[in-house]
Amino acid sequence: MYEVMVTTHFSAAHRLVDYPGACAALHGHNWEVRVSLQGERLNKLGILVDFRHVKDAVHTVLESLDHADLNALPAFARQNPTSENIARHIFKELSRRLNDGNCLVARIAVCETLGSMATYWEPARKAAGRGRKT
Repeated sequence: MYEVMVTTHFSAAHRLVDYPGACAALHGHNWEVRVSLQGERLNKLGILVDFRHVKDAVHTVLESLDHADLNALPAFARQNPTSENIARHIFKELSRRLNDGNCLVARIAVCETLGSMATYWEPARKAAGRGRKT
């Protein structure tokens, strides 16, 4: 099994509705996002997936989050934009763009502060069903 990882970041504001503390107020983070993809076969060049392709897909997904009030986005209309929910949102969006039958988004980790991280993944069978529509 091969694994490819890309780390990037975005800046955004959020508040946690009904949170019993300071996080209930609007505040911002410089979020770090770690994207992990897995697959069993390399292409004829010896590559699982081109880093440029992964980075372009990640950029497209994060573009809608960057410098946004996450609470105002449709993706978080019915749920708090916690690190956990952000990781799941990114996982689902990237899976639609990158899963191709050989390479799958394996997990997404989101860090809102140094040392505080939430990770989201799905069992391989469920994740494999989230692929690009052809």
